[in-house]
Amino acid sequence: MTPETLSEKEIGLGWHPKRVLLILLIFSIVMMFAAFTSGYIVRQDEGNWREFDLPVSLLLNTLVIALSSAAMQWAWYSAKKDEISRVKMGLGLTLALGVAFLFGQVHSWGDLVDGRTYFGGADANPSGSFLYVLMGVHAFHLVTGLVFVAVILSRTFGYQVHSRAMLGIGNATLYWHFLGGLWLYLYLFLLLNH
Repeated sequence: MTPETLSEKEIGLGWHPKRVLLILLIFSIVMMFAAFTSGYIVRQDEGNWREFDLPVSLLLNTLVIALSSAAMQWAWYSAKKDEISRVKMGLGLTLALGVAFLFGQVHSWGDLVDGRTYFGGADANPSGSFLYVLMGVHAFHLVTGLVFVAVILSRTFGYQVHSRAMLGIGNATLYWHFLGGLWLYLYLFLLLNH
Protein backbone atom coordinates (compact mmCIF):
# COMPACT_ATOMS: atom_id res chain seq x y z
CA MET A 1 0.00 0.00 0.00
CA THR A 2 1.48 3.34 -1.03
CA PRO A 3 1.47 6.36 1.29
CA GLU A 4 -0.98 8.14 -1.07
CA THR A 5 -3.45 5.25 -0.82
CA LEU A 6 -3.09 5.15 2.96
CA SER A 7 -3.74 8.86 3.32
CA GLU A 8 -6.83 8.60 1.10
CA LYS A 9 -8.23 5.83 3.29
CA GLU A 10 -7.48 7.77 6.46
CA ILE A 11 -9.25 10.84 5.12
CA GLY A 12 -12.50 8.95 4.49
CA LEU A 13 -15.07 11.67 3.86
CA GLY A 14 -12.38 14.27 3.44
CA TRP A 15 -13.18 15.84 6.81
CA HIS A 16 -10.64 16.46 9.50
CA PRO A 17 -11.38 14.54 12.74
CA LYS A 18 -11.77 17.85 14.59
CA ARG A 19 -14.46 18.92 12.12
CA VAL A 20 -16.25 15.59 12.59
CA LEU A 21 -16.16 16.05 16.39
CA LEU A 22 -17.55 19.56 16.03
CA ILE A 23 -20.39 18.34 13.83
CA LEU A 24 -21.20 15.62 16.38
CA LEU A 25 -21.18 18.25 19.14
CA ILE A 26 -23.52 20.48 17.13
CA PHE A 27 -25.82 17.53 16.48
CA SER A 28 -26.00 16.71 20.20
CA ILE A 29 -26.80 20.35 21.03
CA VAL A 30 -29.55 20.35 18.39
CA MET A 31 -31.03 17.21 19.96
CA MET A 32 -30.91 18.78 23.43
CA PHE A 33 -32.72 21.93 22.32
CA ALA A 34 -35.21 19.86 20.32
CA ALA A 35 -36.00 18.03 23.56
CA PHE A 36 -36.32 21.30 25.50
CA THR A 37 -38.62 22.92 22.95
CA SER A 38 -40.70 19.74 22.60
CA GLY A 39 -41.05 19.61 26.39
CA TYR A 40 -42.08 23.26 26.34
CA ILE A 41 -44.90 22.56 23.85
CA VAL A 42 -46.09 19.43 25.66
CA ARG A 43 -46.08 21.18 29.06
CA GLN A 44 -47.83 24.24 27.62
CA ASP A 45 -50.74 22.05 26.47
CA GLU A 46 -51.20 20.57 29.96
CA GLY A 47 -52.52 23.84 31.39
CA ASN A 48 -51.40 26.02 34.32
CA TRP A 49 -49.28 27.95 31.84
CA ARG A 50 -48.72 31.65 32.38
CA GLU A 51 -48.54 33.79 29.26
CA PHE A 52 -45.71 36.32 29.33
CA ASP A 53 -44.43 39.12 27.15
CA LEU A 54 -40.96 38.82 25.67
CA PRO A 55 -38.79 41.80 26.54
CA VAL A 56 -37.77 44.05 23.65
CA SER A 57 -34.18 43.50 24.80
CA LEU A 58 -34.35 39.96 23.35
CA LEU A 59 -34.88 41.44 19.88
CA LEU A 60 -31.89 43.73 20.42
CA ASN A 61 -29.83 40.72 21.53
CA THR A 62 -30.84 38.94 18.34
CA LEU A 63 -29.45 41.84 16.31
CA VAL A 64 -26.23 41.80 18.38
CA ILE A 65 -25.63 38.10 17.79
CA ALA A 66 -26.35 38.54 14.06
CA LEU A 67 -23.71 41.29 13.93
CA SER A 68 -21.26 39.05 15.79
CA SER A 69 -21.83 36.34 13.19
CA ALA A 70 -21.08 38.85 10.43
CA ALA A 71 -17.86 39.86 12.24
CA MET A 72 -16.84 36.20 12.53
CA GLN A 73 -17.45 35.66 8.82
CA TRP A 74 -15.35 38.74 8.05
CA ALA A 75 -12.52 37.27 10.13
CA TRP A 76 -12.75 33.98 8.22
CA TYR A 77 -12.69 35.70 4.82
CA SER A 78 -9.76 37.82 5.97
CA ALA A 79 -7.85 34.69 7.01
CA LYS A 80 -8.39 33.21 3.55
CA LYS A 81 -6.77 36.34 2.10
CA ASP A 82 -3.94 36.40 4.69
CA GLU A 83 -5.12 39.79 6.01
CA ILE A 84 -4.05 39.00 9.57
CA SER A 85 -4.79 42.44 11.04
CA ARG A 86 -8.39 42.17 9.79
CA VAL A 87 -8.64 38.65 11.21
CA LYS A 88 -7.67 40.06 14.61
CA MET A 89 -10.20 42.89 14.29
CA GLY A 90 -12.96 40.51 13.22
CA LEU A 91 -12.29 38.06 16.03
CA GLY A 92 -12.01 40.89 18.56
CA LEU A 93 -15.30 42.34 17.37
CA THR A 94 -16.90 38.89 17.56
CA LEU A 95 -15.72 38.54 21.16
CA ALA A 96 -16.95 42.02 22.11
CA LEU A 97 -20.37 41.45 20.54
CA GLY A 98 -20.61 37.99 22.13
CA VAL A 99 -19.94 39.46 25.57
CA ALA A 100 -22.47 42.23 24.82
CA PHE A 101 -25.01 39.53 23.96
CA LEU A 102 -24.42 37.81 27.31
CA PHE A 103 -24.82 41.08 29.21
CA GLY A 104 -27.95 41.71 27.16
CA GLN A 105 -29.32 38.34 28.24
CA VAL A 106 -28.72 39.21 31.89
CA HIS A 107 -30.55 42.49 31.27
CA SER A 108 -33.40 40.52 29.63
CA TRP A 109 -33.63 38.29 32.70
CA GLY A 110 -34.07 41.46 34.77
CA ASP A 111 -36.82 42.60 32.40
CA LEU A 112 -38.52 39.22 32.79
CA VAL A 113 -38.39 39.47 36.57
CA ASP A 114 -39.83 42.98 36.34
CA GLY A 115 -42.66 41.44 34.29
CA ARG A 116 -43.23 38.84 37.05
CA THR A 117 -41.79 35.92 35.08
CA TYR A 118 -39.68 33.89 37.50
CA PHE A 119 -37.49 30.80 37.36
CA GLY A 120 -38.38 29.26 40.70
CA GLY A 121 -40.03 29.95 44.01
CA ALA A 122 -43.63 30.30 45.12
CA ASP A 123 -44.51 32.73 42.33
CA ALA A 124 -42.86 30.66 39.59
CA ASN A 125 -44.74 29.10 36.70
CA PRO A 126 -43.43 26.35 34.39
CA SER A 127 -43.49 28.80 31.48
CA GLY A 128 -40.92 31.03 33.17
CA SER A 129 -38.78 28.08 34.19
CA PHE A 130 -38.64 26.80 30.62
CA LEU A 131 -37.76 30.27 29.36
CA TYR A 132 -34.85 30.67 31.77
CA VAL A 133 -33.55 27.17 31.02
CA LEU A 134 -33.63 27.76 27.25
CA MET A 135 -31.85 31.09 27.59
CA GLY A 136 -29.40 29.83 30.23
CA VAL A 137 -28.30 26.71 28.37
CA HIS A 138 -27.82 28.76 25.21
CA ALA A 139 -25.77 31.28 27.19
CA PHE A 140 -23.58 28.44 28.50
CA HIS A 141 -22.89 27.28 24.96
CA LEU A 142 -22.20 30.86 23.91
CA VAL A 143 -19.55 31.07 26.65
CA THR A 144 -17.91 27.95 25.20
CA GLY A 145 -18.02 29.66 21.79
CA LEU A 146 -16.36 32.76 23.24
CA VAL A 147 -13.57 30.60 24.65
CA PHE A 148 -13.17 28.95 21.24
CA VAL A 149 -12.98 32.35 19.49
CA ALA A 150 -10.50 33.64 22.12
CA VAL A 151 -8.23 30.63 21.51
CA ILE A 152 -8.30 31.28 17.76
CA LEU A 153 -7.56 34.97 18.37
CA SER A 154 -4.53 34.06 20.49
CA ARG A 155 -3.33 31.75 17.71
CA THR A 156 -3.72 34.63 15.28
CA PHE A 157 -1.24 36.67 17.31
CA GLY A 158 1.19 33.76 16.89
CA TYR A 159 0.60 33.77 13.09
CA GLN A 160 -0.98 30.31 13.28
CA VAL A 161 -4.14 31.39 11.43
CA HIS A 162 -3.77 32.14 7.73
CA SER A 163 -4.83 30.85 4.32
CA ARG A 164 -2.84 27.62 4.76
CA ALA A 165 -4.09 26.99 8.32
CA MET A 166 -7.88 27.47 8.17
CA LEU A 167 -9.15 24.50 10.21
CA GLY A 168 -9.27 26.28 13.57
CA ILE A 169 -10.91 29.45 12.35
CA GLY A 170 -13.19 27.41 10.08
CA ASN A 171 -14.40 25.33 13.01
CA ALA A 172 -14.81 28.40 15.21
CA THR A 173 -16.80 30.12 12.45
CA LEU A 174 -19.04 27.09 11.96
CA TYR A 175 -19.73 26.82 15.71
CA TRP A 176 -20.35 30.56 16.09
CA HIS A 177 -22.80 30.64 13.16
CA PHE A 178 -24.53 27.62 14.68
CA LEU A 179 -24.93 29.44 18.01
CA GLY A 180 -26.34 32.47 16.21
CA GLY A 181 -28.76 30.30 14.24
CA LEU A 182 -29.75 28.46 17.41
CA TRP A 183 -30.55 31.75 19.14
CA LEU A 184 -32.61 32.89 16.15
CA TYR A 185 -34.57 29.62 16.34
CA LEU A 186 -35.11 30.04 20.09
CA TYR A 187 -36.18 33.66 19.73
CA LEU A 188 -38.69 32.84 16.99
CA PHE A 189 -39.91 29.79 18.93
CA LEU A 190 -40.51 31.90 22.03
CA LEU A 191 -42.08 34.68 20.00
CA LEU A 192 -44.61 32.23 18.55
CA ASN A 193 -45.17 30.23 21.77
CA HIS A 194 -45.02 32.65 24.70
